[in-house]
Amino acid sequence: RLARDKVAFAATVVLSATVLAAIFAPWVAPYDPYYTDLSKAMQPPSAEHWFGTDHTGRDILSRVIFGARNTLLLGLIGVILGGVLGGALGILAAFYRRLDGWIMRLVDVMLAFPAILIGLAVAAIFGAGLTAVIVALVVATIPDVARVARGAAVGVMGQEFMEAGRAVGVSDTSLIWRSLTLNCISTIFVFLTLRFGQIILIGSALGFLGMGAQPPTAELGMMAAQGRDFLFMAPHIATIPSLAIFIIVLAATLLGDALR
Repeated sequence: RLARDKVAFAATVVLSATVLAAIFAPWVAPYDPYYTDLSKAMQPPSAEHWFGTDHTGRDILSRVIFGARNTLLLGLIGVILGGVLGGALGILAAFYRRLDGWIMRLVDVMLAFPAILIGLAVAAIFGAGLTAVIVALVVATIPDVARVARGAAVGVMGQEFMEAGRAVGVSDTSLIWRSLTLNCISTIFVFLTLRFGQIILIGSALGFLGMGAQPPTAELGMMAAQGRDFLFMAPHIATIPSLAIFIIVLAATLLGDALR
């Protein structure tokens, strides 16, 4: 069914190609992404440098490939950690009714703080860097996943096999893992694929604001921010990393929507 959906298939191909290029970045990138050559600064796209060069003469194509690796890695860590923690909170809230109110109020509190504000707070405490971005992305993922997991788990809790398990004395741990979590995991996974593009966008926004990877590390949000000062002289420095973010987020969102 997924292969017959042309939009989903195209999104899968684009996202797979991006992931493979990011994984094999040292072999795919045509140049060293950190090598500077001021004599070639701000060159437009050409046969030698397909995406042109930035203000220090670095090859933008190579930096986009390495930047996509860091951007995807941040999004993946944020989605996995946030998904595990949020899923655990939602499932526990559905299983232990006495904890439901406390857990969901905690989720409401987390929803009240935008990810960018959390990133600013963490950066102020620990300093700007990847740690601040990861914490912000995890906190941004937990509440939404917790709500979805709780909704799915409440439906499973109403099934007869859950009541039967309790009646014959199956332990809470076994019920939570074998009967509840495994019946909710597909719903959580589909939601995380849909959420992945949004998390990448938030991570890139934090990088654009200077709270993520620091120079000279290649990261798409930071690369777009560095090109702001040269928009009128060399617009490709900012627009190409921004376009890469757009394509990755669009492909991830279309694929997640198709899976849903």
